[in-house]
Amino acid sequence: MARLHPGTLPSLPADVAKPRYVRDALQAGIVHLGVGAFHRAHLAVVNEAALHASGDLRWGTVGVSLRAADTRDALQPQGGLYTLALRDAADDGSPREALQVVGNLLDVLVAPEDPLAVLERLAHPDTRIVTLTITEKGYHHDPATGALRLDDAGIVHDLAHPQAPRTMPGFVVHALNLRRQRGLPPVTLLSCDNLPANGDTLRGIVLAFAQQVDGALHGWIGAHCTFPNSMVDRIVPRTTDADRERISARLGAEDAWPVIGEPFLEWVVEDRFANGRPGWAAGGARFVEHAEPFERLKLRMVNGSHSALAYLGTMAGFRTVDRAMAEPALRNFIDALMREEIAPTLPAMQGLDLDSYRARLLQRFSNPALQHQTKQIAMDGSQKLPQRLLGTVRDRLAAGQPIDRLALAIAAWIHYLRGVDETGATHDIQDPLAEALAHRLVQADAAPSVQERVAFFAGFAPVFGELGGEPRFVAAVARQLAVLETRGVLGALAVFDTTASG
Repeated sequence: MARLHPGTLPSLPADVAKPRYVRDALQAGIVHLGVGAFHRAHLAVVNEAALHASGDLRWGTVGVSLRAADTRDALQPQGGLYTLALRDAADDGSPREALQVVGNLLDVLVAPEDPLAVLERLAHPDTRIVTLTITEKGYHHDPATGALRLDDAGIVHDLAHPQAPRTMPGFVVHALNLRRQRGLPPVTLLSCDNLPANGDTLRGIVLAFAQQVDGALHGWIGAHCTFPNSMVDRIVPRTTDADRERISARLGAEDAWPVIGEPFLEWVVEDRFANGRPGWAAGGARFVEHAEPFERLKLRMVNGSHSALAYLGTMAGFRTVDRAMAEPALRNFIDALMREEIAPTLPAMQGLDLDSYRARLLQRFSNPALQHQTKQIAMDGSQKLPQRLLGTVRDRLAAGQPIDRLALAIAAWIHYLRGVDETGATHDIQDPLAEALAHRLVQADAAPSVQERVAFFAGFAPVFGELGGEPRFVAAVARQLAVLETRGVLGALAVFDTTASG
């Protein structure tokens, strides 16, 4: 079978969508850091629609992998082309999928191989926007406060080696310094990661690093570069070998790394750009003055409930999200968590029906065609919980409201950190703080009671901040952890079902 590449586009099946612009005329106006599956199934697809609608070819993309070469190695022989497969279920429950070949990714650079090439691309005159999907851990910050960790080994290295950085802050700030020195225009830095006030957080991290480099650089960035907040939403499972085989067979050409997504897509962006932007509204983006209400809605309702589902589902032995949602007690729990504990913490938003939003979200989680792995969502909990669950906990406690379901979700994370589910299967703890968390658990186990164990574990400030010293929080999590450890996930959920029916 021939490889997918520009030369094979004319021979693809008629029902496969293809680029309709002249790829050779594209300029690389966007540099994307973290060119993984989510970027290729979300931002790049919106950008593709903008290119089709406007014909403005200044907005091609160069991707940058900050760690591994696997994406570059898969896509380089394909000229940057790849397939997006949008999957859902037909009325009879059978999976269906629509295919689109995306063409605006022009090149992928691998930062560890050639950091100077990355710096030069960021400092290139054509570059106008730098977008990021590097996950929470890529910001080298304290998840509880959002502050740059100046003691982080990568940050220490990058401050000392401006021509060979390793981290996002290092690449961004040293490249901005090159732009300033060369008299080039500023750029927009657009975070699309699941962080509260992600643009403001990115700005604080970049300025903190820049202050260590040069006070004048700090001033230039603060005065000229923009950092819009944004909210992104699309479920993008990890691509499997079965996906590759199925999609390649439909194309009649081998695609080494297609991406899978659900049909739903949302992107809300503050319209603050330093040097122009594409017409992303053509692809469904919504430009607003303030993204914070949308961010909070998504982080708490979508990501918070997703994490709760992942930890409870993983520990119960459910490998996929749709399988977890097929368990009535777990579906009812997630529904009640959103309705009773999360939704009351959200601001009123004109035109938003929270009941309809919740119902649609339950439907999205139940999509059997995605086969979204619970262990994928469970990764990097130390970076995710502060904004997905703990912010909601703080608001509930401040209002004097109960946090029982939120506490069960947090207890499930602690339960998950043991590395063994209730069927006896083991799982790796993939988390940048895995070693520190494991050490904390061992120390906590020396305590004589569940309450004291949780109190000690919750004293881990990088995750819990001051919340670890809140007696109501500790007591609620301890109650739920005790039930999980004695009765298991389904037993803990049965307590809520009993309470609800009573």
